Amino acid sequence: MIYFQQGSETEVLSSDDLKNALFSTLDKVGKKKKVLAIPPDITRYHSRAGELTNFLYQYYGKNLQDILPALGTHTPMTRDQLKTMFGDIPMNLFKEHDWRNDVLTLGRVPSDYIQDVSEGLLSFDWPAQVNKLLVEGGHDLIISPGQIVPHEVIGMANYNKNIFVGTGGYEGINKSHYLGAVYGMERIMGRADNPVRSVLNYASDHFVSKLPPILYVLTVIGRDKNSKLVVRGLFIGDDSACFYEASKLSLIVNFEMIKQPLKKVVVYLDPTEFKSTWLGNKAIYRTRMALADKGELIVLAPAVKEFGEDKQIDLLIRKYGYRGTAKTLKNVEQNEDLENNLAAAAHLIHGSSEERFNITYCPGHLSKEEIEGVGFKYMDLNKAMNKYNPNALQDGKNIMPDGENIFYISNPALGLWATETKFN
Repeated sequence: MIYFQQGSETEVLSSDDLKNALFSTLDKVGKKKKVLAIPPDITRYHSRAGELTNFLYQYYGKNLQDILPALGTHTPMTRDQLKTMFGDIPMNLFKEHDWRNDVLTLGRVPSDYIQDVSEGLLSFDWPAQVNKLLVEGGHDLIISPGQIVPHEVIGMANYNKNIFVGTGGYEGINKSHYLGAVYGMERIMGRADNPVRSVLNYASDHFVSKLPPILYVLTVIGRDKNSKLVVRGLFIGDDSACFYEASKLSLIVNFEMIKQPLKKVVVYLDPTEFKSTWLGNKAIYRTRMALADKGELIVLAPAVKEFGEDKQIDLLIRKYGYRGTAKTLKNVEQNEDLENNLAAAAHLIHGSSEERFNITYCPGHLSKEEIEGVGFKYMDLNKAMNKYNPNALQDGKNIMPDGENIFYISNPALGLWATETKFN
């Protein structure tokens, strides 16, 4: 059921609004003695999930006994990142998710179901895996705050993805990412219903009863007329209804329809969020449906220092590169290391332009040889920042001093851009 919902494309919810809505909902839910919070990590800093988690600590006090950031395959958060995102919550409450070792399997989605939703493209079964803390922690409530926003793997981020992927295991994450990639990113992004979400919903319907009750606290974030980030909506509930309502608003707030394909797009990757192409390739995912054939995407990436957040995945990206769907699928068939890491294979598909447009990376901490070695073009960061100064650009269309037309995006994680012919 939905406990609370408020939002529109013009709504602006303050911190007090968020706090009051959350507290009134928790009053309805009733007293709890041992609560587990599962917020996203620093890569969703702008979600306001950190602030909401702090409100949970204010409400429950000592009864909020564990906080498990939904890392998925991401690098564990540092102490400074935890303080930046979550404020004054005691550090001992935070637990690290280990996607290779700390998981239990609640059940398996059957292969015939996967075959059906994937339109016959894949036929493996899928394990509904979660961190063992969810099962063995003795909690009487799980609260999962986060942001609904278009997403490359699952159409719209969050909801039960925070559980089954954010706290999921090696096999489950690999197979879910691969399912999305093989089915087709451009058929999934911005769509609340798709094969990957169907698989997670099956897991929720059949296996989530093995867990404590889960309450989802979902935000929709947009920009006001001054490009300031604001909360456009808040949806709180214990099932898919709040997710679908939030997704409707997110499509209005976070989706920008482009009339004509864009010839040149410049994307800036905030140093506090993006330190790898694993995350930074959102610049590719979210703009690909707006880019013209033979167009150019320039990625300003001052903090990017690696390809994969995970060392094993980093090595696979360096070895195989972003070479397109056909080449990657062939490499999966012929190479055991890639076959055993389907999340990496999916990422390689997602990060390729399929030779339709050009991708130029301008990294702060990777060499020309490293960037070109994975299939991207390279531009010196200082040269690129001098020409495309983020402080002098506004989101959307810009005409440069030399007359060049560009489309600028200050944070690709907050939206989705496409032409009508690509998104219908």
